[in-house]
Amino acid sequence: MEETNREAEATAVQRVAGMLQRSDQLDKVEQYRRREARKKASVEARLKAAIQSQLDGVRTGLTQLHNALVDVKDIQGSLADVSKDWRQSINTIESLKDVKDAVVQHSQLASAVENLKNIFSVPEIVEETKHLIEQAELLKAHRKLMDLEFSRDDLMYEQYRMDSKNTSDMSLIRIYFEDVQSLSDELAKQLWMVLQRSMGTVRRDPTMLVSVVRIIEREEKIDRRMTDRNKQTGFIPPGRPKQWKENMFKVLESTVSTRIEGTQSETRESDKMWLVRLLELTRKYVLDDLIVVQNLMTQCFPPHYNTFHRFFCLYHRGVSARVQELASEDLEANEIVSLLTWVLNTYKSEEMMGHPDLRSECDVNHLEPLLPQDVVDELLSKYVQTFTSNITGWLRKALETDKKDWQKDTEPEADQDGYYQTTLPAIVFQMFEQNLQVAAQINEGFKEQVLKLCLKQMNTFLIRYKEEAIAYKEDHLRDRQLPQCYIQYMIAIINNCQTFKESINSLKRKYSQSSEPTASDANIEKTLNEVAKEGCQFLLDEVFLDLELHLNELLTRKWLLGSHAVDTICVTVEDYFNDFNKIKKPFNLEMSGEAHRRVVVEYIKAVMQKRITFRNAEERREGADRMMKEAEQFKFLFRKLTAVSSGEDTDRLCDSIAAIAEVFKLTDPTLLYLEVSTLVSKYPDIREEHIVALLAVRGDATRDMRQTIIETLSQSKPAYMGIMQPIFKDITVPSMTMTSMTSMATAKLLK
Repeated sequence: MEETNREAEATAVQRVAGMLQRSDQLDKVEQYRRREARKKASVEARLKAAIQSQLDGVRTGLTQLHNALVDVKDIQGSLADVSKDWRQSINTIESLKDVKDAVVQHSQLASAVENLKNIFSVPEIVEETKHLIEQAELLKAHRKLMDLEFSRDDLMYEQYRMDSKNTSDMSLIRIYFEDVQSLSDELAKQLWMVLQRSMGTVRRDPTMLVSVVRIIEREEKIDRRMTDRNKQTGFIPPGRPKQWKENMFKVLESTVSTRIEGTQSETRESDKMWLVRLLELTRKYVLDDLIVVQNLMTQCFPPHYNTFHRFFCLYHRGVSARVQELASEDLEANEIVSLLTWVLNTYKSEEMMGHPDLRSECDVNHLEPLLPQDVVDELLSKYVQTFTSNITGWLRKALETDKKDWQKDTEPEADQDGYYQTTLPAIVFQMFEQNLQVAAQINEGFKEQVLKLCLKQMNTFLIRYKEEAIAYKEDHLRDRQLPQCYIQYMIAIINNCQTFKESINSLKRKYSQSSEPTASDANIEKTLNEVAKEGCQFLLDEVFLDLELHLNELLTRKWLLGSHAVDTICVTVEDYFNDFNKIKKPFNLEMSGEAHRRVVVEYIKAVMQKRITFRNAEERREGADRMMKEAEQFKFLFRKLTAVSSGEDTDRLCDSIAAIAEVFKLTDPTLLYLEVSTLVSKYPDIREEHIVALLAVRGDATRDMRQTIIETLSQSKPAYMGIMQPIFKDITVPSMTMTSMTSMATAKLLK
């Protein structure tokens, strides 16, 4: 308590200190005191009200407890009176035992009298009931059966009440009514038969189905009554409970399963499309049956049966079981796709369980999957394995067929733009397209997986394609006369690369939702470019094999005297490029550029090989003029081939020949350094050995002049940045030239 007082005082001090922080607040002390007094009075009033409320609650509770105590005492007194009366009545109950036995006997006799008519006419009623069952008068037959069962059950119950241990009398009654049980079994068979044919019966004679349901409902009520009496007395009549309602649902389930299984009329051996036909028949039968259930059968069953939903679930379970059986078989790839497409798409579509006529009753989205996910995954995995194996074989066969076409004596076909091509890309991508269309029927994820697999197989196939193109070239080099259309088919191989690129992009746009490039894309692009580039190289090799003899004439004495080698070279190149016009862009442009570069390089190689050494200024002038003329010929030719009026690369390549010619044409040897410097500045990739070879061909450069030029250029030569296409980089100077120059220089030094 003291601690509470101290805390209150501390709080009050803190509040007062907070109020009186400034001197002007001292004038408001009285105002603060009155405000705090009002707050205190308000708190005390609320506290008093709360305490009063608690006291009133305690008072009310005490009053109720007192009343409860009085009631308990009254009940205790009443129980004592009941106990006293019960002890006094024990003797009276014992004296009434004879009366009780008489009542039981009277009840038995009354039951016997009541059933006397049925007891004496059991054989006639049995025969009449059999006749009614045979005539399909099921309701009347069941009424007769119920009368017989009631008579038997009442007699057996009274006997059980009188003497439950007297089995002989019980057996006597059971034997006398033994035909009743067989009648019940026979009637049940008829009921099950009607239910098994319920789909036809409800169309033809719905009253028959209604009668069956009424009989089963009657039996259910009797079962419940007998079960309740069994709990009270321990007696249960023979054959009870019949549980016909439960058996009815079992029969319906069996009927649905049999109906679904009965749709298979063909096997794989008799028809390759057996599964497609089976699934279509299943779809049709299930849909027709459910529409019949909704429109007709629901009117024959009580509403609490929830008939349509029950049949909907029965058909779903039946179809699921059948589909799982099919999935466990050794299915082929196309059969796996047919099954999964039907399971994942058709089953819940408007063509089947999602039909507009059924949609109002059941939601297909709440249905369990027909196949467990692990089974679906296993089927997809099996399909992928089979597809991978098949497509590998298909691609190999397609390539072998294409290779046979390469050996033909007739040119390959051309597309609408006149470019040579073979049927290989069309065959390959037709296979891919068909399989992707099939995969798209299953789901988007699987379609993407198949597309990736196709691209992966394409990458492997293109590597083989590249190897076969190389082998094709090597076979041709053994005998250049064969095959006769080597050039045309090599052009087709190059064009196929562009077609492959376009087809791959088309497939990706059509079947892939992702625009991100993959590793396969980069590999395919790289391999296709390599095949096309090597194909172009093979064709140029073919050209330069024919040009070899004429290229060897360049910069020789024969050339200086008037050779037509360059004319022949230009005519030959132009003739080849008439065929090369059948090459698609961009490969045709790249090829003409490479041909131009190689012609110029071969021309400069002829210079560097020192096939001729000019003897005087006249020869140097003639040779230089001829080189300039031939450079213009090359320039004109390749502008024509590339369909470009002027081009920097075309001029630069040909100008390298003219620049060398300027070195040869110079008449004043003292200016040779300036001319060579100009050449080096234009073509920074030129090396020292090239300059030595040029001076050797010129024939009038002294040792000191050569040495001065080389040393000066080596000190001031501009660095090669690699921006422009190199010309001299791949041109080697024969060691023979360098050796001879070194020997000459050494000999002069010795002198």
